[in-house]
Amino acid sequence: MGSVVLVTGGTGRLGRRVVGHLRNSGCDVRVLTRHRHEDSGGVTYLTGDLSAGTGIGAAVAEAGSVVHCATSTKGDAAATRHLVAAMSRAGAPHIVFPSIVGSDRLRWGYPQAKLAAEDIVSESGLPWTIVRATQFFDYILAGLRTMAGRPVIPVPAGVDLQPIDPDEVAARLVELTLSGPAGRAPDLAGPQITTWVDMLRDYLDATGKRRLLMPVRIPGTGAIRGGGLLPGPGHTAAEHTWAQFLSATGG
Repeated sequence: MGSVVLVTGGTGRLGRRVVGHLRNSGCDVRVLTRHRHEDSGGVTYLTGDLSAGTGIGAAVAEAGSVVHCATSTKGDAAATRHLVAAMSRAGAPHIVFPSIVGSDRLRWGYPQAKLAAEDIVSESGLPWTIVRATQFFDYILAGLRTMAGRPVIPVPAGVDLQPIDPDEVAARLVELTLSGPAGRAPDLAGPQITTWVDMLRDYLDATGKRRLLMPVRIPGTGAIRGGGLLPGPGHTAAEHTWAQFLSATGG
């Protein structure tokens, strides 16, 4: 059995994929979760609440690394502060934090919450790695499925994005975890720059749906139209395309 790695948010969209890749790499995996789970598949589940600051000390006690995938639309700052404090008391294991591309450019709630959490991690005194990723294919697909329920679909116009397969993000997080602290790692993005309009058209073609698309410019989205969702220079490009993802999921 390999080193002990704790995953916060290990039952979520990204975290569960990270857990799978860690297990495949031979790691002893623990998951910190608010809800009780039975241990399974070689994964140990520990009950705790990052926001409340409970149960964290026991979870990080023997961990050599922590992958902090837990996230909330209400903000990540308090949870991240509680986590890094517990990690410091436990002897400063390596913390790996997945953030989002645009956190330093987009001035609204979720990106700003991620940026605040990045600052907490980088200023914690712990060995750390932060990597920003673009939008996940499955997150976009869920939105497109909802949008496609309308006969006429308003679609954000003039917005470039470079989305990525979340499984490739998880695999990269595990590589970074096992290779040791890297500080700010290169951004992660998919292999192609696209638009909401093009992605929706691809989805409609894949599912045989016919809808009228109405591109619209959304007020207050100048930062996005200015490339705010695109990765920075020297980013790491993933391999899987949106078309491959749609084919694999059946749209």
